[in-house]
Amino acid sequence: MNIYLSADMEGTCGIADWSETERSTPMDYTPLQKQMTLEVAAACRGAVEGGARQILVKDAHDSARNLDPAALPRQARMLRSWSGDPLSMMTGLDLEHFDAVFFTGYHAWVGCGGNPLSHTMNLRNNSVTLNGAPCSEFLINAYTAGYYKVPVALVTGDEALCSFAKALIPHVTTVAVNRGRGGSVMSMHPVQAVEEIQAAARVAVAKAPACAVPMPEHFSMAIEFFKHPMAYSKSFYPGARLEGSKTVCFDSDDWYEVLRFCHFVLSDG
Repeated sequence: MNIYLSADMEGTCGIADWSETERSTPMDYTPLQKQMTLEVAAACRGAVEGGARQILVKDAHDSARNLDPAALPRQARMLRSWSGDPLSMMTGLDLEHFDAVFFTGYHAWVGCGGNPLSHTMNLRNNSVTLNGAPCSEFLINAYTAGYYKVPVALVTGDEALCSFAKALIPHVTTVAVNRGRGGSVMSMHPVQAVEEIQAAARVAVAKAPACAVPMPEHFSMAIEFFKHPMAYSKSFYPGARLEGSKTVCFDSDDWYEVLRFCHFVLSDG
């Protein structure tokens, strides 16, 4: 069994402030960078214990150069930095066969109170919806897994995101390490988080066949930007339309075309 693991950071155990996610503030960042690595390593170890032969780990936060590869088990390979393709946080999923997808350190969607750092792809938008529902990075990446017919077996991060994942994929295994309350975070002990993630990953491997992602027949995305000039500029993407002065919309039956739209309109940069 081969596992694809996409690792974000804002859902890491105990994280509560943007400075803890940024390399430019090393006193805050370094301890949470270490915890992120420990959680990813735990997910990899659990997967191996469950029967996985190989894990491809995509560092999917900010610079995509956060994880310490030497701390991961030998069955793990690393995909670091950004290739620039539309798969973004899921780069490499299309290059070989995978039996399951794991998400670690994931967080709630923009505007959700379940995480003080909740956002969707960047900090320039007020809301992102997909088929009328709030859209997280998890939902985008889960549909990418579904597009390539790979089950989503494990999600770790904040409680709000884990609850959403369970509603979308009832048999998915989740570990909620944090619960947001306003600008604060209630978290489990970081050692307990590592232990629970390893145990959950072991279980998730066995449950993976039951964790297919339900794919809609049609996709309708709407992005409300904070600033109307940004929305106006992004509305010139082929097939996009401007609604009001701040919202850019896009529709397609093909999920890859939505990814292409996200790559040029929603992704940070």
